[in-house]
Amino acid sequence: MGATFSNTAKAELCRQPIGRKCCALAECYGLLLYCNMFSPQKIRLITENRALVTRLPKLFRRAFGILLDAPERRDGRAAKYVFTLTDREKISRIFDAFGLSGSRLLAHHINLAVLEDECCRASFLRGAFLAGGSVTDPSKRYHLELVTDHFNVSRQTYSLLLEMGFEPKESSRGGNFVVYFKQSSAIEDFLTLIGAPVAAMELMALKVEKDMRNAVNRKVNCDTANVSKTVEAAMQQIEAIEKIERTTGLDALPLKLQETARLRLNNPEMSLAELAAASGMTKSCLSHRMRKLIEISSTL
Repeated sequence: MGATFSNTAKAELCRQPIGRKCCALAECYGLLLYCNMFSPQKIRLITENRALVTRLPKLFRRAFGILLDAPERRDGRAAKYVFTLTDREKISRIFDAFGLSGSRLLAHHINLAVLEDECCRASFLRGAFLAGGSVTDPSKRYHLELVTDHFNVSRQTYSLLLEMGFEPKESSRGGNFVVYFKQSSAIEDFLTLIGAPVAAMELMALKVEKDMRNAVNRKVNCDTANVSKTVEAAMQQIEAIEKIERTTGLDALPLKLQETARLRLNNPEMSLAELAAASGMTKSCLSHRMRKLIEISSTL
């Protein structure tokens, strides 16, 4: 089974260079607030993405100066990698970096002081997406979401996105809190912001392809309907003319209607517009004569 669009986007994000310490710190903040467990006793991050397995130790070393133990691998339908941190000193250093030292938090909040710069906000959202985000294959539908079990974190992420010019939506699901997008343009902008412009361009290309396919299908359906109408109209006209021919003969018709009747019988496959062009008449004039022939037929 090939890589999902979501995993491909995350792999692209993990190729982003780890630059300034403040941005590494912000990205870790997003990862921790959207990971499996972030408490003063234990930190646990679970991922299926091999690229993130490689990036995490580098991020933690840059942000906090600490080393992560090698992850535990759990095999199943998809292999999962579990990073677990229980060392009190290391956890304390992480909490200190976010201004949470000595805190007896009942619920996590986002410390916006960590996200003062635009680059740090983008890094925070990248971390949140890497840990708790997913994006649906755009060839099927448009949906990107960030999921956390911290209510305040989800609300504040929503507010942060609003401040940055996005228009996300919110919901809850199975005890978790979700911020999501369903507009392709918003998903493109979000992916570009957090460092996945290639995934954003792929989404854009798929959208153009899908729109073109839909436009072609509409055109084909419209053309098919028009052809059906043309065939149906021609058959009605021919049936009426043949009925007149069997009953009274075409010679009993006025000369102009005789000409029109024979024109239709000789060209059964033509549309009314094509008949009009072939006869030198206007389409409205020809249509009027056809209606007259059908009226005459209905009286016989």
